[in-house]
Amino acid sequence: MKKNIVLFVLFILPIVAYLFFASGVNGFTKLPTITPNTADLGDWQSLDGKKVSLNGKVTILGFMGDELLKNRGNLFNLNQKIYQRYHEFKDVQFVMICPIGTEKDAKKVVDALGAFTDVAQWRFVFASTDAINTYYDQLKLVEKLDEHTGTPNVYIIDKKRNLRGRKLVKDAKEGYNTFHPAELSNEMLDDFKVILYEYRAALKKNNNATRKI
Repeated sequence: MKKNIVLFVLFILPIVAYLFFASGVNGFTKLPTITPNTADLGDWQSLDGKKVSLNGKVTILGFMGDELLKNRGNLFNLNQKIYQRYHEFKDVQFVMICPIGTEKDAKKVVDALGAFTDVAQWRFVFASTDAINTYYDQLKLVEKLDEHTGTPNVYIIDKKRNLRGRKLVKDAKEGYNTFHPAELSNEMLDDFKVILYEYRAALKKNNNATRKI
């Protein structure tokens, strides 16, 4: 009897564990699409004067509103929990949409982040409040922007401009609340890893794996 138990522990249990974890990985190699084919940003002015596009990039998209400085702690949370882990990947960008008139505030935030972070992948773009509301509406999200044209949530947009998230009934997730570091460290980090794994697997399959993703 003891011999059978030892054989089970040494040979059978590892195989069962492998099959269990392998099936789990396979089940999470795709993050559901919440809204397909979202709009690009057009010719909106950016903080550094360079054109910002969502095409061909994995984008963390945010709407900062006109209280950018007041809510800058949310960006610092995002920077610490997500950005600093992945900013070296050239196919990843963090795009914050802000109302026209907040350019100086955005510059202060970028300068503050730049004191301890390479801010090359942080991008701030500016538009009228009407344009921002119109853009946000086409994302077809349940939650609406607040009276300051902002939200603490950020969203994952893939390289084909599809908004990605969770669709499970008890765990639906359109966006990730930057006010809560734990949510960034858990749900958002998990989902972001799924997106990166998806692209890495595709690149590996096509024998085109690079340092980008």
